[in-house]
Amino acid sequence: MAASGLDDLNFTMKEITGSGSTSDETFTAIVVPESSSTLSLSEDNKLVCVEYPGIISNVDKMLESIGGIQGMSKTYADPSRRLELRFRPQDPFCHPVCGNRYPSTNLLLRMKRRVRKGNPKEAQISMDILGVIGTTYKFQGMADFQYLAVHSAKDGSHTSLYDKIILRKPENNEFFEQPVPLFLPPPIFSRLDSAVDYNYRPEIQHKDNLIGLSRARRPHNAIFLTFNDQNIPTEPLEAAKVNWKRVCVHPSDIKAEEQLKEMFESRPIWSGYAVKANLDLHPDKLKLLLPIMAYYMVTGPWRSLWVRFGYDPCKTPEAKKYQVLDFRIRCSTKHGYTINDMPVKAKRSTFNYTLPITLNKAVPQAANVTDLPPEGPAGGRSDSSYIFRDGTLPPHRQMFYQLCDLDVESIRNVISRNDGQEEECDERDGWCLSHTSDDLRDIMSSMIKQVIRAKRSGEISLTLEQHSPMIDLAEFDFMVDDYSPSHRSSCFLLMFRCCA
Repeated sequence: MAASGLDDLNFTMKEITGSGSTSDETFTAIVVPESSSTLSLSEDNKLVCVEYPGIISNVDKMLESIGGIQGMSKTYADPSRRLELRFRPQDPFCHPVCGNRYPSTNLLLRMKRRVRKGNPKEAQISMDILGVIGTTYKFQGMADFQYLAVHSAKDGSHTSLYDKIILRKPENNEFFEQPVPLFLPPPIFSRLDSAVDYNYRPEIQHKDNLIGLSRARRPHNAIFLTFNDQNIPTEPLEAAKVNWKRVCVHPSDIKAEEQLKEMFESRPIWSGYAVKANLDLHPDKLKLLLPIMAYYMVTGPWRSLWVRFGYDPCKTPEAKKYQVLDFRIRCSTKHGYTINDMPVKAKRSTFNYTLPITLNKAVPQAANVTDLPPEGPAGGRSDSSYIFRDGTLPPHRQMFYQLCDLDVESIRNVISRNDGQEEECDERDGWCLSHTSDDLRDIMSSMIKQVIRAKRSGEISLTLEQHSPMIDLAEFDFMVDDYSPSHRSSCFLLMFRCCA
């Protein structure tokens, strides 16, 4: 309602019923029918409501349990965070109860009742609008499991470990050398605070390799080959053709099929990143198109690559340039950076997992593959996603490059050291000389180290030249509305006003 731009609020009062503050008598104020009242409504008084799951007897302790004024301000400033409530705020091992953030259009009213001394049932009621509640925090989930820092002895006695494991003041060496039972609880026990159905599935049965896949292969009808397989497929499975015909409904899909066919005719082996960079097709449709063009290598020097049907790289020395190189950015102080200041961010991080204190809004998915857009979401990728060049950094910390996509002259010289002298295809080095992959990784790591040093020197000089302005934090004025809860609820409301 605050966003509507209204300065006044007009409404008709009919009947107001409430309970007395000094007695159990109820009062009723009858207003003349169709009489109206105008109350001023200011857009500056925007309030936030917290439905506190408990009866508040001490406001200061209540504020401390939700992080205080500073913690509440930080939570409100980040819409993706949930409000944390710790019933033992002084205990660092206390797991919080999380409150969800909801938009609301409520009003906070202040009502006054004046009673005649001679007739207490006659009351004169006046009300003021204190502000508009645009955001409400509600605690609707279950609390996480609590694990106290207590040592249980064999005789059944319990000893507190807080004074032994928590550093409350500067201590000498005796404090750190004293024997302490091992106490390493996880930060959270459950990532979900609401009851869900687990939908247990039967255990996956593997045929031969027990130390293999952790899940069954998805039914994309692709043909998977290992390095030791002798029978090279010459055509795809019939089910793969049927699946592609079922989703090939747009003219752009037919164009993508012809383009991918030309790509495999000019180059028999492709990586998934290279195909995505050169083909404008949705990834879900690409998973159905690739199995009708090539088979997938699982092990060997061409692992994780798509090979054209009928082409055997183990019998063709020219396939050396299509081998894969598993390259990972080295991390150590010797290379100029540690794990905390890696120049390239990881594809996945433990900080990106959905935790109870954050919200995870799922992206709506298409109901059917045929409903997907004809082209990829980003219209393809740049060639830097699969080609390595001097003076650039890889897009990810781990990359699977093909040797032909290493666009550096010194690297090409190392690869071509035995051109025309290939004798046997090895499962580790393929058609290259022994330990060629190690030499290539050393060269690439040295080049990346030089790029990082050049970028850091430029950033330092730029920081010295520019000055970042200071950002003033918003001030928050808290106000607690103290009223008795109804017989159906034991929640109190905590309000605070954002001052621009």
